[in-house]
Amino acid sequence: MPVINPHTTPAEATDRAEPKRLSSWAEAAEAADERNASTDPGSAAVIHQDPAAPLPPAEPPTSVAAVDPDPGTSGPVSRRSAMPAAPETAPAVPAQPGRSTRTAGRAAALATAPVPDFISSPGLFVREQKPKPVGGFRGALYKMSGGGLNLGPSARQREEDELARRISRQLQGSYNTAVLSLKGGIGKTSTTVGVGLTLAEFRGDPPCAIDANPDSGDLVERALGEGIYQQQSPRTITDLLQNIESVESLTALARYMHHAGRLHLIAGEQDPEVSDSLTAGEYLRIRKLISGYYSVALTDCGTGVTHNAMSGILQSADNLIIAAGYAVSGAKRARSTLHWLAGHGYEELARNAVVVITDKDEVSSRVDKDAIEDHLSGICRQLIAVPHDRGVADGDLVTLDVLRPETRRAYREIAAAIVDGYV
Repeated sequence: MPVINPHTTPAEATDRAEPKRLSSWAEAAEAADERNASTDPGSAAVIHQDPAAPLPPAEPPTSVAAVDPDPGTSGPVSRRSAMPAAPETAPAVPAQPGRSTRTAGRAAALATAPVPDFISSPGLFVREQKPKPVGGFRGALYKMSGGGLNLGPSARQREEDELARRISRQLQGSYNTAVLSLKGGIGKTSTTVGVGLTLAEFRGDPPCAIDANPDSGDLVERALGEGIYQQQSPRTITDLLQNIESVESLTALARYMHHAGRLHLIAGEQDPEVSDSLTAGEYLRIRKLISGYYSVALTDCGTGVTHNAMSGILQSADNLIIAAGYAVSGAKRARSTLHWLAGHGYEELARNAVVVITDKDEVSSRVDKDAIEDHLSGICRQLIAVPHDRGVADGDLVTLDVLRPETRRAYREIAAAIVDGYV
């Protein structure tokens, strides 16, 4: 019930009892601002009353901040002691902070609170989407439900996704991996092609493979097929060396390259009279040219570690793949290769080498594969086995589409191990 001053007219009392109905949001906001300003302690006027003129007993107290009853006394007097008590019928309205006080408080809170960042904290704004399962029961359920039932990827798929992430990492600079062995026919060139095609499948930038085999290497034939290679212009590493001064762009370099999908290749020299003439200095010139356009290069070195170009290859290599087979002789040669490297100034390459054992000839059950793997695993960074696969063993065209899933998985592991050695 509103408090009515006896000196006010009934019309004034009615106006105070019933607030005016506001016709718009702007008028309501303006009225609210006026009420906030009137209740702001910082804006209220200080009134000094004359003690000789007491307040009428029926007059309700006006809103004041402080009262000085006696000019001779010092210090403010509290509102409760200086003013008569309010009628019981008048509701007590708590004082609200003024507009300036609320604005300052809000600004202080915003200044101290952490500000969300779209770059460092994208999850605050966009809900993370669960990865889609591929294949198997989870993938089938996802397709049948139209994406409504998503159990997420299986453990196998998560492993595959992790391999893909490792292979596709962005690199700062150009890197070279040399693939070598002391014995031929144990999967060195097929490993170069299989790993090169795998790198091309997952990486955003195409890799380059160089055939530096002095014994008429067949790297390009294994990647393209014998018939297709013969139909193309058979430019080789020798042709590139003869015209290397004129190659100043990737377009000019492409005239000396062959392409198996996104894998770019430089063919080895096929003429036996000049195939062994590649020197270390010439290889380094090729490597320097390639480094300006490719972030990943593979070099098929052929057999042995003492031919002319080998010192240049090892000097520019960032890591090695040592090819071996499931045979006692193959395992011994791989171990001998690592010992030779460690004893000739390439101890770091030997320690970080990846040994790849290819079951090319599907050895009999009499061969203890575990013993051979144990014989090699302790002297290298990683050992990876490539299972028997006719797409590799036939010595012909190597394409990922015809390889067994286990073989493709092994090549992905090799490719990931290679990139691990770069970063």
